[in-house]
Amino acid sequence: MISSRLPRDLSPNAVSRALAARRATGGPLVDLTETNPTRVGITYPADLLAPLADAAALTYDPQPLGLPAAREAVAREYARQGRVISPSRIALTSSTSEAYALLFKLFCDPGDEVLVPQPSYPLFDHLTRLEGVAAAPYQLEYHGTWRIDLPSVRQAITPRSRALLVVSPNNPTGSFLHREDLATLIEWCAAHELVLVGDEVFFDYPLEPAPEAVSVLDQAEVLTCTLGGLSKSGGLPQAKLGWIAWGGPEGRVAEALHAYEIIADSYLSVSTPVQVAAPALLPAVAVVRERIHERIRRNLHALGEACASRPAVTRLRVEGGWSAVLQVPALMPEQELIARLISEDGVLVHPGYFFDFAREAFLVLSLIVEPAVFDRGIGLTLARAGGDEA
Repeated sequence: MISSRLPRDLSPNAVSRALAARRATGGPLVDLTETNPTRVGITYPADLLAPLADAAALTYDPQPLGLPAAREAVAREYARQGRVISPSRIALTSSTSEAYALLFKLFCDPGDEVLVPQPSYPLFDHLTRLEGVAAAPYQLEYHGTWRIDLPSVRQAITPRSRALLVVSPNNPTGSFLHREDLATLIEWCAAHELVLVGDEVFFDYPLEPAPEAVSVLDQAEVLTCTLGGLSKSGGLPQAKLGWIAWGGPEGRVAEALHAYEIIADSYLSVSTPVQVAAPALLPAVAVVRERIHERIRRNLHALGEACASRPAVTRLRVEGGWSAVLQVPALMPEQELIARLISEDGVLVHPGYFFDFAREAFLVLSLIVEPAVFDRGIGLTLARAGGDEA
């Protein structure tokens, strides 16, 4: 009786079994997959969430696109990044995942397709299936830096394609969208009437020298939706505030927003307190954002130093975001390597296959982990994966 939209096989894999066994024995575990900023020792101002107690939130004013003052606050966030967007072109959501679900409802019929990058966040498979939509992958390739493999994008476009998803910086590769790639994508979106969806939740975290960071909003030729939210830009996943900024030709934006409003009005999922708090909360999280940025810069440097003495391990270039990717010797299958790291070394990292890397062996780890924990975990990981043991 379970919907076919859910995975047919829900049994735990070898990694899940090893992790459960480790936790059952009470053995110590260094978790290098932790991406929850509230659990990694980041210091938050004690009164940061005080605006959530504003008495104005006692009045419920359902607005499908969000309260005007909150949308204006988001528009100021885009201005901080150097982009001018009208609050009338901003819609609030409770999360980026919800934003995807709403957009799939808006643009796709059952069986339609959306183009998604690989490697990238594995949640795309679930979000598309839950909406009755097919995820059509295109590839990112690494040649000293990650780039979109444009021929794979062109090959993935079919008559059922409705949207092209770009994640910049991508999770986990940390690669920004390049301006020349954006120009080609715009051309193809226009030719095939595709909506260009840009997930830019990590946009505030550039790292190593990168090409000029471009946004899908930096064009006006095709209908565009850009996603952001407090979870990453402010380190507040519990606040449950995300947003969609709409770009492109005026007529197409107006038509899309009119239809979108019907869907959003059916759910009204964004809480009133966080909307009322947004004008005060969005500027206040700047201090948290800087502390997160400082943490990931520190850990990326430490990772580079550790890898320098391990010639068999390559730390791939990270242009932005919260993750780093290591390419390690393929001495054993990734799943076996991760299971041994858990059971024998007490350290957890993600295998590359979790993010649909095209081949082995890659490890993905979080850069926001507490420094002492991060350093210990990296030492254990490199000792195991760097060729010390087969």
